Amino acid sequence: MKNSFGTSVCVTLFGESHGEAIGAVLDGLAPGIPVDTDYIAAQLALRRPYGSISTARQEPDRFQIVSGVFEGRTTGTPLCILIPNVSARSRDYAATRALARPGHADYTAYCKYHGFEDYRGGGHFSGRITAALTAVGAVALTALRGKGIVIGTHIARCGGVADRPFSDDIASDITQLAALRFAVLDEARADEMQQAIAVAAAEGDSVGGELETAVCGLPNGVGEPWFDTLEGLLSHALFSVPGVKGVAFGDAPELLDARGSEYNDPFYLDAGTVKTRTNHNGGVNGGISNGMPLRFRCAVKPTPSIYKPQQTVDFLHGADAALQIEGRHDPAIIHRARVVVDSVTALALCDALAMRFGTDYLGGQP
Repeated sequence: MKNSFGTSVCVTLFGESHGEAIGAVLDGLAPGIPVDTDYIAAQLALRRPYGSISTARQEPDRFQIVSGVFEGRTTGTPLCILIPNVSARSRDYAATRALARPGHADYTAYCKYHGFEDYRGGGHFSGRITAALTAVGAVALTALRGKGIVIGTHIARCGGVADRPFSDDIASDITQLAALRFAVLDEARADEMQQAIAVAAAEGDSVGGELETAVCGLPNGVGEPWFDTLEGLLSHALFSVPGVKGVAFGDAPELLDARGSEYNDPFYLDAGTVKTRTNHNGGVNGGISNGMPLRFRCAVKPTPSIYKPQQTVDFLHGADAALQIEGRHDPAIIHRARVVVDSVTALALCDALAMRFGTDYLGGQP
């Protein structure tokens, strides 16, 4: 029953898609970190569905901070955020309870929880739970900004359309992305991607793509050489995001056919600071940050809920079956997953920084 992540800064998720509420507890945060409820609401809005490229399920995400914050700052005790569910439509799932939806966790959840799981809307496996991750992630993002660390993610590819990569001025790109609901660096690509999503939706189908994330301001020396490498910690967190099927750091796998002389990042001194002239390794050497921008990408699969007939099994009665799903589903989740990736990245980095520099590293000043 592992629903927690982190060692020094630990997040625990709870709730189901069609239950009374979802939420998260964030424990181990230093005291004194500002908690901006407007910023939390803005981050939740970036995750919320909109238009024809998203599900019709509209949740207001009116969150409540029930502990761990006093007079606008963290107290250092467990911070709990609760988000009620108010737009569940459970009848859409009753007829298909015994049918394993291809690409979903219906069958594996049944195997793990022996039929006692809440199957409605995917239950505890639902992407709905990422709203709670986003809410506590906003607190983590604020804590990192206080140390000069900023995170940004763009839709690198979706529906066969590619965005431009991060430029040499990554910090400016991150600032640009923060204001965008559909996060691309080349505005012309936004319309093309959304058209590709709309075409798939009109055909009862879905699309996936790739997200690219960059982190600026991360100090060197963060991470461990073997089982808690910085890549390992981040990958552990990133694979918790529904739909993420691959994580690659730096320029892997594009340059895997390159020679070492091409892939290595030569070092140089810039006013006494060690830097690299290229960043093919994505800001990590030997599992430890080297002070250059951290870069990685996440492969996001097409949304498994599609409106085309599919073959499956009735796992309660042991028979092959046909499936035609009903309900409200996303033709793409990548544009909504972007803010979730930012959030889990922030949570993982807060934990890694606390382990490296101590639990008060991210705290505020009295």
